[in-house]
Amino acid sequence: MGKQYILALDQGTTSSRAMVIDGAGNVVSIRQRPFKQIFPKPGWVEHSPTEIWSSQSGVATETLAAADLTERDIAAIGITNQRETTVLWDRETGEPVYNAIVWQDRRTAEFCDTLRSHGNSEMIQAKTGLLPDAYFSGSKLNWLLNNVPGARDRAIAGKLAFGTVDSWLIWKLTQGERHVTDATNASRTMLFNIHTLEWDEELLKLLDIPRAVLPEVVASSGHCGTTKGILDGISIAGIAGDQQAALFGQMCSEPGMAKCTFGTGSFMLMNTGTKPVTSQNKLLTTIAWKIGDTVEYALEGSMLMAGAVVQWLRDELQMIRTSAEIEELAASVPSTNGVVLVPAFAGLGAPHWDQYARGAMLGMTRGTSRAHIARAALEGIALQAMDVLEAMQTDSGLPLAQLRVDGGASANNLLMQIQADVLGIDVVRPKNAEATVLGAAYLAGLAVGYWPDKETIARQWQIDRVFKPQIDAEARRKVKATWHRALDRARDWAGETQD
Repeated sequence: MGKQYILALDQGTTSSRAMVIDGAGNVVSIRQRPFKQIFPKPGWVEHSPTEIWSSQSGVATETLAAADLTERDIAAIGITNQRETTVLWDRETGEPVYNAIVWQDRRTAEFCDTLRSHGNSEMIQAKTGLLPDAYFSGSKLNWLLNNVPGARDRAIAGKLAFGTVDSWLIWKLTQGERHVTDATNASRTMLFNIHTLEWDEELLKLLDIPRAVLPEVVASSGHCGTTKGILDGISIAGIAGDQQAALFGQMCSEPGMAKCTFGTGSFMLMNTGTKPVTSQNKLLTTIAWKIGDTVEYALEGSMLMAGAVVQWLRDELQMIRTSAEIEELAASVPSTNGVVLVPAFAGLGAPHWDQYARGAMLGMTRGTSRAHIARAALEGIALQAMDVLEAMQTDSGLPLAQLRVDGGASANNLLMQIQADVLGIDVVRPKNAEATVLGAAYLAGLAVGYWPDKETIARQWQIDRVFKPQIDAEARRKVKATWHRALDRARDWAGETQD
């Protein structure tokens, strides 16, 4: 039959993965390789672009070998990647001029504070859907151009290339023939106008970025290059940032459909259709994907601590030996007995955005047990998502019938039941939780006719379990009121002056 499979590359923050996907959306083979995290200074996070490439290319060849396949069996490659991480390299040699600056890196926070203090927030949000923050690529690129000796002059002369991780991988896969990014990754740079779909001159001037360094922006689903050398002769046909790929992999293809990925943190995205919705509640507006000439948009809310709360109970408090134990422990009590845990260990994310908030545990009595704390931890994860979902529904005017979930912590049945209870809607977990990789594969397969249309893909999406709300509106109101009282105690804790 010839080209029977899609190869999906998942370049993540801590590891590179590759999967072979068949026509039914099944994972045929998978390989994964971690790589080094570099912390030069407090708040700085870097990766080696060379190690990113070697790990990703390595697992790509290994996963084909594991399935006894060759390049001739692969119809297309789809790429999904850690977003916002910034790479700058020499166009002639292909060598990086500095380490990749990771999305978690905070070295440009002061620069972004200056952008806000000079009154640029409204313009930036209007054009990009983003709020000025060190999270995004534009300020990281500004830092590289100003701090790597000779980089700015070389960039102006057209000798350097900037890209997010997708751009870097495609450059390497095509041996320098293609310098591209897709619309989803471009929309996370703080340099791209999500309405005109172009790099924005006013933003480039504000952040002091020369146009010559920027990649061409292409569709998320469409042929954008052919591999050379390693994996020779395969069409690269799908690209999407990891959270947008998960939204597509979950087949949230209609306005009002939403997914939440429960990883170290949680990311919730809602499809808002072909018109971008500007948030009034500190959510981000982002491009969901571009297929052909059609662009769809999403609202996004990031919660900084999800699975990391369970890791804290395991590693710092040593209340559990493995993360999986929390479900049984938390289920051993019918309630938290009044305990509320606000997991603001790294501040509060959307929709609060309080970097000075800190973790708080309230309502404890002499009868509080570790089981109550474990249950409060799961409730804290779910209640953060409740705040984001309510902000999304307010911003979009789109009522939500269900929330689709994926990511490691979505395997916790009690957490998913609590999530359904506090949201008051169904929480739906699919049989295949690899939503991010599937999204990249689906986007690539659509482009080359491997799957004829989105409807065919949607029919492959299968439910593992539906969690239905089991508490009434009055009980939900009380839980919400208690949560918001606890949030008020945690806010601005580190920002308060203390004698």
